[in-house]
Amino acid sequence: MNNYIEWFKKNKITEVECLIPDNSGIPRGKILPTKKFLSSFESGGLRLPLALFKLAVSRSVTYSIDDQLLNPTDGDFILKPDFNTLKVVPWYEEPTAQIICDAVDRNNNEIEVYSRGILKRVIGLYRDMGLEPIIAPEIEFYLVKKNNDPDYPLETPAGQSGRIEKGNQSYGIDAINEFDHIFEDLYDYCEAQELEVENINHEDGPAQMEINFKHGNPLDLADQVFLFKRTLRQTALKHNLYGTFMAKPLEDSPGNSMHIHQSILKKGKPAFVNKDLKTTRYFDHYLGGLQKYSKAFLPLFAPNVNSFKRLRGYWEEGTPFNLNWGFENRTCGFRVPNFVSASQARIENRLCGSDVNPYLAIAATLSAGYLGMKKKIKATQETTKAAYNVNVSLTESIYQSIDIFSRSKEAKEIFGQTFIELFCSIKDLEVNAYNKIITAWEREYLSLIHI
Repeated sequence: MNNYIEWFKKNKITEVECLIPDNSGIPRGKILPTKKFLSSFESGGLRLPLALFKLAVSRSVTYSIDDQLLNPTDGDFILKPDFNTLKVVPWYEEPTAQIICDAVDRNNNEIEVYSRGILKRVIGLYRDMGLEPIIAPEIEFYLVKKNNDPDYPLETPAGQSGRIEKGNQSYGIDAINEFDHIFEDLYDYCEAQELEVENINHEDGPAQMEINFKHGNPLDLADQVFLFKRTLRQTALKHNLYGTFMAKPLEDSPGNSMHIHQSILKKGKPAFVNKDLKTTRYFDHYLGGLQKYSKAFLPLFAPNVNSFKRLRGYWEEGTPFNLNWGFENRTCGFRVPNFVSASQARIENRLCGSDVNPYLAIAATLSAGYLGMKKKIKATQETTKAAYNVNVSLTESIYQSIDIFSRSKEAKEIFGQTFIELFCSIKDLEVNAYNKIITAWEREYLSLIHI
């Protein structure tokens, strides 16, 4: 602790933001003076209500969970700071620190429904097998004009030239340069927080970009994605724009994906290929697990009603909607990039949207691979043709997806019965709230016709 006290003094920190992601990945927590933060360890730690894990994005709270962990009396849990995540918040004038916390009870036991804790448990399953998972996320986002009216569609902002993007600017250098003034700040903010961003490129949509992260420990990368989302939003706001990770923010443009590259190490060495660069049983079984269990785990890859608007636009927009795999085949749900060394051998899960809770999405894809290896599930034959229109499809709607997830024996074993019930209850609330909304389409085509 003394080392951290010196760190606070050295950086002249006056306030500390204690962050915790809810089940939707939204940052929640407390902001307090540095002295209060440090003294909290002597008084039993900072507390938040367990109801935080019952919150839906629609401002609703589920009350379907009535057990000793999440009881109706709205008890507390304790915030346990992970000092490995202690960073300076670079966009404040007043020196401020942020730290991601774990959620524990008074006996220091992790709260079983907390997403960060779930990911740690999944990593532990690999450790028990003598394996180490490695991942690298790629996360897409849009820059859009500020919009205070949710009934009004989001619009593409003008770049430095004063012009609004038209046509497909995929990988366009000049299109990225239009927003250089934003990305210079973004890179500075990322560097200040030690977010290991490798590169940025322009995606298919107008003012749609993708950020790639370096390969590393899944928990560390989930933390980085969690902080990056906040960083991008703050950077955009500084320039009077919004940054959105909504899965499908624009009607006629591609959705936002979060592709997860994954591999495993055994005794510190790549396990997906042998010394001759031939794929191993670990590779085959890992892929088999992804194919078998991704359908059941889909709510963690596509957690919102809007998520399915991204998935169902696959034909026009290049979003895979299948459980196929192939070498260098972007039409498949699972792509295996070409590799010339063992360290490059990896599998890319292309199903996830950017709207995910990164801890849960990473935990889900690692869990599918783990189950494949544990149960020795063989992958299908490689798909060598376009797979957009194949019959091996995912669930068509969030209703079906939630139902399958709620009944999955493997999901209950990995994530816990309480979490499954809680998560599905929250999603039911959100879907019901969505279904109450009368959309512009309904008003346009149904309000004045005789039915």
